[in-house]
Amino acid sequence: MIYLDHAATTKTAPEVVEAMLPYFTECYGNAGSIYKLGNESRMAVIRTKETIAGTLGAEANEIYFTSGGTESDNWALKAVYEAYRDKGRHIITSKIEHHAVLHTCEYLEKQGAEVTYLDVDGDGLVDVEQLKRAIRPDTILISVMYANNEIGTLQPVKEIGEIAASHGILFHTDAVQAYGQLPIDVAACHIDLLSASGHKFNGPKGVGFLYVSKRAKIRSFMHGGQQERGRRAGTENIPGIVGLEAAVRRVYGSVEEAECVCNLEEEKNAERERILRDYLISQIEEKIPAAVLNGHRTKRLPGNVNFSFPGVEGESVLIMLDMQGICASSGSACTSGSIDPSHVLLAIGRSPEEARSAIRLTLGAENTKEEMDIVVGELARIVGKIRESRL
Repeated sequence: MIYLDHAATTKTAPEVVEAMLPYFTECYGNAGSIYKLGNESRMAVIRTKETIAGTLGAEANEIYFTSGGTESDNWALKAVYEAYRDKGRHIITSKIEHHAVLHTCEYLEKQGAEVTYLDVDGDGLVDVEQLKRAIRPDTILISVMYANNEIGTLQPVKEIGEIAASHGILFHTDAVQAYGQLPIDVAACHIDLLSASGHKFNGPKGVGFLYVSKRAKIRSFMHGGQQERGRRAGTENIPGIVGLEAAVRRVYGSVEEAECVCNLEEEKNAERERILRDYLISQIEEKIPAAVLNGHRTKRLPGNVNFSFPGVEGESVLIMLDMQGICASSGSACTSGSIDPSHVLLAIGRSPEEARSAIRLTLGAENTKEEMDIVVGELARIVGKIRESRL
């Protein structure tokens, strides 16, 4: 099998699984209990917050655990609107956000919010000048993703954060695809809220976090007990939290080493993925006629490759690749089964037909150049066969 869908999910690393196992059967105490067994779980929660905070240049009490990116996005937008709607009801986001943000915005519009959806250019970059013009006296939140999950384009997050800060507006970024892949400094980028999910960087599924700066005065999301300083009730997923810390340390090293940058090994892995990504792009463009790259050529995630192949259906290509043991996708795993063309590809100017012909290949640390040659060969054969059958 050749696995090229790391943007959907990654394999849980062996050392992550090993770290989690004792917290299922030995250190299984409730973190809210006062006895020693419970204290072991509580200390694991505290330790993981400190580890994550160290990678962001944040403080431990600004980290809140969630079930993953979707919950973090929902919490950020809904809680800000609830807390600040007396000040204003205007939110700014982009047309290419993950549906966890877009559908939450649609929900908030039904609650009285007014949302501006920013355009993007042909590479998927937000129009910063349009953002400046969209700001109003009643704007309370700007939410723009760090990196797009479909086409990999990296947004000018630091510039957007500076604009938000200069107007006294909170800034949220969905960093689900970026955290664990790229260095992130929340202070330098003026980020007030940040979403992340463990399974995107070899951690377990079902656990993530929301960074909430002290400047953001948001309220509880889950009501009940006093977990997460009263902001997110419910018994903590201790094995998941421990696994999340192990995955973070695997990427960033120790808290002391992190200092808001990836460790040396991760920098090497990212550069290796960039080289492999660029090789794959060049080979597809060379060997498959009329292939169209989606997303910015260089300002993109290290392992993201997204192409449209006019004249074919992307779903047909994926099925035929799967028959050859190659795992890929047509876009976000959260929209799998949808008959609608990708909203991201439509936003960058692709036609519905071009959008439906797209496939996404996302690389990981274990992929090799030899695998890329196999994939390109199969892809060229499949696309050619489909095109010939339609003549």
